[in-house]
Amino acid sequence: MIMDKKALRAHIRQLKLALSQDAICTASKNLTEQFLAHPLYHRAKTIYGYLPYNQEVLTWALLEQARKDGKQVAVPKVYDDEMRFILLDDLSQVAPGYASIPEPIADGPVASDPTALVLMPGLAFDREGHRIGYGGGFYDRFLAAEPGHPTIALCYEFQLLEHIPTEEFDIPVDCVLWA
Repeated sequence: MIMDKKALRAHIRQLKLALSQDAICTASKNLTEQFLAHPLYHRAKTIYGYLPYNQEVLTWALLEQARKDGKQVAVPKVYDDEMRFILLDDLSQVAPGYASIPEPIADGPVASDPTALVLMPGLAFDREGHRIGYGGGFYDRFLAAEPGHPTIALCYEFQLLEHIPTEEFDIPVDCVLWA
């Protein structure tokens, strides 16, 4: 089944909408355990995470554990067409921002770890790390400007496809974990 990106986004969104809260919680717990056990996590001093929106994998527990493990945690905040990672000491200090996605209330401090592990959101992935995001291009632009970051993605099993269409500016992730 080969679809263009627009059709694939719509298809995956429908599958995500069909998920029960129990299924989201079970998969999120499994993925949190995989993430916290991964060598990329153990090497990282800073995690550039994201806060879940709609039916995304729940990242609150893994971000809180990263803080408990002594790692800095930063999450994205959008300014026009630019995304910056803001350090977050208190995960409750967020509010709906760009596209109603939770983001930090504060505008700083801006994180500046060129080796931070970036947790990549997306709608679909393949085993080679290619991804289809939500269409804004924020992560691709960020990684093009700061290419040294290791990257990891978490997804539900149905989001992991055999092959997805890519374009020259798409930047694959280093590792995809699924449950």
